[in-house]
Amino acid sequence: MQLITILMVSFLGAGIVYLAGKFFGRARNLLAVLISLTPVVLISLTYNQKISTSFYSLPFLNLSLGLRIDSLSWFFAIAVAAIGFLSVIFSLEYMRNYQRLNFYYFMMLFVNAGMLGIVLSADFLSFYIFWEIMSWSTYLLISYKGGKAVAAGLKYIVMSIAGSVAMLFAIVNLYASYGTLEISSLASLLQTASPGYILFLLLMFVIGFGVKNAIWPLHTWLPDAHAEAVSPFSAILSSILVRMGMYGFLLIMYGIVGLNLLQRLGYGLLNFNYILCWIGAITIVIPIFIAILQDDAKRLVAWSSVGHGGYMILGIGIATSLGFAGGIFHILNYAICVATLFFVAGAIEYRTGGVRDLNELGGLIKKMPVTFIAGLAGISGLIGIPLTNGFISKWLIYKALIVGNYPFLAFAALIGTWGTILYGYKFLHNIFLGQLPEKYKDVKEVPWTMQLPMIVLTLAIILFGIFPGIPLKVISMIEKSFGVEPFSTAMFGMPQGIGELNTINILAAVLVAGGVVYLLFSLSAKSRKVSQEDSYAAGSFVPEEKYQYSVRFYDQVYRIIGPYLRDVVDDFYYWLARKSKDFFQVVRQIYTGNINTYALYIILFLAFLIFVKLGRSLW
Repeated sequence: MQLITILMVSFLGAGIVYLAGKFFGRARNLLAVLISLTPVVLISLTYNQKISTSFYSLPFLNLSLGLRIDSLSWFFAIAVAAIGFLSVIFSLEYMRNYQRLNFYYFMMLFVNAGMLGIVLSADFLSFYIFWEIMSWSTYLLISYKGGKAVAAGLKYIVMSIAGSVAMLFAIVNLYASYGTLEISSLASLLQTASPGYILFLLLMFVIGFGVKNAIWPLHTWLPDAHAEAVSPFSAILSSILVRMGMYGFLLIMYGIVGLNLLQRLGYGLLNFNYILCWIGAITIVIPIFIAILQDDAKRLVAWSSVGHGGYMILGIGIATSLGFAGGIFHILNYAICVATLFFVAGAIEYRTGGVRDLNELGGLIKKMPVTFIAGLAGISGLIGIPLTNGFISKWLIYKALIVGNYPFLAFAALIGTWGTILYGYKFLHNIFLGQLPEKYKDVKEVPWTMQLPMIVLTLAIILFGIFPGIPLKVISMIEKSFGVEPFSTAMFGMPQGIGELNTINILAAVLVAGGVVYLLFSLSAKSRKVSQEDSYAAGSFVPEEKYQYSVRFYDQVYRIIGPYLRDVVDDFYYWLARKSKDFFQVVRQIYTGNINTYALYIILFLAFLIFVKLGRSLW
């Protein structure tokens, strides 16, 4: 009953919010906050429980739709609910001047309800229904602003439909083969299936989940969609919605097929998991370096989202205790960090009148200190700086790759971190450091409803960096459910057996080093103010009215790597779309609307049949 209550509150609450908005805008906003908070509370109460229930029967198909919660679904459900709640709070002020707010809040709550339905589904029919609810709600929210957003939404939904069709094909095949779609039943039935059939199912699901997770080469919808969506929804879209693909990967690969059967799919370099790991490595390297070339703040973070999905694929693809822990932990860590960065980008947009061009900004650290700290925490988490959550998950992935003797995959992961440092520096420096343009001299910090989500997520980045044992305890339960021996973990780090890591020792070292640096700076000469035009750019030309001295900082990098980092996959899809359009333009000429032409088609077809019959007789 608890699970049914969670979904009823989520879905019906979205409709109530819409109706309330027809009468009172403030009532709508208050209800949106309360309804988005309720799943957080209800899901929290199901911690460490295994619950399953049936909510609808389909006698003509001999199927029963059901819900369940276990360690894996709880992990994703609490992340969906928490980030959805914070995004609604952020929306209160950010969306104030937008139109169609009733529709906006309805869809925000509806898409969150769809995601909760996905992770709580006990059968694939329910899973698919909620998947489509999420997909179409996402399309409507991406297109919400109109203009370029509509094109971005169409690109998303076309690729999403392709993935959904592939997944539906696998689901129908499962039902035809076994007569059930219940996930727990399929997990036992598939153990006797042939490797070829298992591989077919995995390929179909990989297409469906891969599109949503934006793995290479199915990633091309994501940068446009994330950049054009409104920032509160971009935070949901990039942090947790795309990671529904990761939930799908974990469910089908290890929750249903199982580790033992999966490891027998292929031999050596042609093993399914090894190929998946290399797809993850490519997904890391190429998008992260494309992110360096971006001058749009949201587009930069969007490309980062593609790249860091590769780390998650690497972790779960290695399929060791360390790899699982690192990959699953990175799903949570990246969700927190990227949601923070989209809130930061939204806060900058809000105070600068919609500016997202990094070359137009600078010096906002003193005007927006809370936003700067949130941005610093988010970037530090992505890089994996000690005492942030990303450090722990990346450390586990690196350790798994090194122990597993995967030097080239480890090198790809390290290259990705180097690229993260480069675009992270660009994001922070171009927005907050350097000189403040005159037009932003009156900028103020954002309202508290926009600060609160950034503060909460910043604290989570630090909390899970110092106390990784909190989420790793849940992750160890997930590993146990997959039949993987979970490693023991302390509240402050890792035991000596797998490479001792104590975050308290790191914290002490950082505090001591910070104190020394502060002392040295306090004894040094004081800084002095200079005019906006008095800037040294190492002999480089500073564009007019762009006083930020890191403007076009990576010009030389652009010149060297730019020609090699075009998104050729996206170019291919556009070429394919043009050719398809040309082909169907020719095909549609057949439908002339003239009955005489159709009569001629019939005569020609009959003549063809007669010719074939005569040919067979003569032969």
